[in-house]
Amino acid sequence: MPIFEMPLEKLLTYGGTNPRPDDFEVYWARALTQMRALGTGCELYPADFSAPGVECFDLWFTGVYGARVYAKLLRPKGKENCPAILRFHGYSMNSGDWSGHLHYAQSGFVVAALDSRGQGGRSQDVGGVMGNTLSGQIIRGLDDPDPDRMLTRALFLDTAQLSRIVMALPFVDANRVGATGGSQGGALTLAAASLDPRIKCLAPVYPFMCDYRRVWDMDLAADAYKELKDYFRRFDPQHRREEEVFTKLGYIDLQHLVSRIRGETLMCTGLMDTVCPPSTQFAAYNKIRAAKRFELWPDFGHENLPGVDDLIFRFMMEVLA
Repeated sequence: MPIFEMPLEKLLTYGGTNPRPDDFEVYWARALTQMRALGTGCELYPADFSAPGVECFDLWFTGVYGARVYAKLLRPKGKENCPAILRFHGYSMNSGDWSGHLHYAQSGFVVAALDSRGQGGRSQDVGGVMGNTLSGQIIRGLDDPDPDRMLTRALFLDTAQLSRIVMALPFVDANRVGATGGSQGGALTLAAASLDPRIKCLAPVYPFMCDYRRVWDMDLAADAYKELKDYFRRFDPQHRREEEVFTKLGYIDLQHLVSRIRGETLMCTGLMDTVCPPSTQFAAYNKIRAAKRFELWPDFGHENLPGVDDLIFRFMMEVLA
């Protein structure tokens, strides 16, 4: 193991550091009630992209707080009762090119690839929070008196709403839906499967948004987590509210949500990852109660893990096809 991280045997038992708010269950019960009240309606429009044997659609739905949320939807032409896969992208990015999803669609899967609200795609961030909006979605809404206004809560709910919408499509087999993504996409994969436990399998790759306090204690609040350091430097330079801040971040710390997962889980981790440290990933993994396994890349960090896409494709085919 690299010197910045704990030994592997400790990773496998690490229980996390970031505090869990006392009303955590009530918080997420309220959030799910708000999201479920929106139903499973969506709008599908033919996309300006096509490929042999695949129909492509722009999918729109209205998420919490009225945001318009977008996803690419690909459907195997003429097929019914299809398995489906939800795909989530990295922080600040988007759902990518249509062609990047064709291998699943041409293998018989319906594919729904989400644009996270307020990032590099077409989904809307409706705003309306108090406090910082310069950058950083983790800390968006952190200073709002109402913890329900934290933007990451809405990002998590969008994933579960998309899952419900896809499962309700007449050509999808709701019992055969999986989810995958890397970094933020790995986090959103965990969120989707936590908030909609009907998801049958999931493959998060070096998931983000786990165990914020551990990142801070390791002095790795940089890159994806840089906004934590920015927040304290700008808004709490003497750390008088440190415990309050990390406790509030506990609402959106996935290690506290993942015990709800029921789907078979494959987590992929690079042990040299200083962006989303392995211990933060295992803080969540160790709390998953469903069937699970992990794959490690000892010499790789937060980067392309050779063979990971093939591994996940085979996993999805074995469980869902």
